[in-house]
Amino acid sequence: MNNALLVGLSRQVALARELDVVANNVANVNTNGFKRRATEFQEFVSPTAKAELFARPDQPVSFVWDRGTNLQYTQGAIETTGNPLDVAINGDALFVVRQGGAERYTRNGSLSLNGKGELVNSDGYPIMSDQGPLTFTDQDSDIRVMPDGTVTSFQAGQFQTKGKLRLVSVANPQDLRNEGRNLFSSAAPVSPAKTDTNRLAVGAVERSNVKSVTEMTRLIEINRSYQAVATMMANMDALRGTAISRLADTQS
Repeated sequence: MNNALLVGLSRQVALARELDVVANNVANVNTNGFKRRATEFQEFVSPTAKAELFARPDQPVSFVWDRGTNLQYTQGAIETTGNPLDVAINGDALFVVRQGGAERYTRNGSLSLNGKGELVNSDGYPIMSDQGPLTFTDQDSDIRVMPDGTVTSFQAGQFQTKGKLRLVSVANPQDLRNEGRNLFSSAAPVSPAKTDTNRLAVGAVERSNVKSVTEMTRLIEINRSYQAVATMMANMDALRGTAISRLADTQS
């Protein structure tokens, strides 16, 4: 009977974890370039007892093991914005941004100029080029981003190249770790993105790959599963109480 309660508890812990993951997906349904995560579970079978004096052999007990979350690195929908600075990646590459003194990676290509003249994404992080952060002055006008990532501006009567957006790739997307604010770090080295498989859509952004209907449906399923497990555990607890009460009555 205790085993049933422990199994139910392990399932509740797993469902609570999954609820957090799905809720985070729903919260970021409108976040540019956001990649959803899915929880992975695995059966854990407890070791069996080795004593030979039991009337019946022990049976293995299966618990729920939360292995972690899996990054769903699928392409989000490309949405035209009309902003000439917005860029969306067609491919598996990532933009490089600067967060403090560290480099981070993102798919958010909604770009603009901040008060310092730096080219930043909508989260406020400076976007990195092959020459470092891109900074513009009052003399720069008609700033453009080319499909190959080259950034130009009109200055002194002609267009001048300011740099080229730095795009990187990882061999295994599961090496990407969430750092908050729609940023990733990588547990493995990154490499320059292949230009033949990664192109930029100018004047557009990549939307989140979260499907709101699917995630909301999953939220309902998780809540129902949690309630079902809670009911089962309450029934088992009541059954144990009844058994103890009847055993006490018999002995008296």
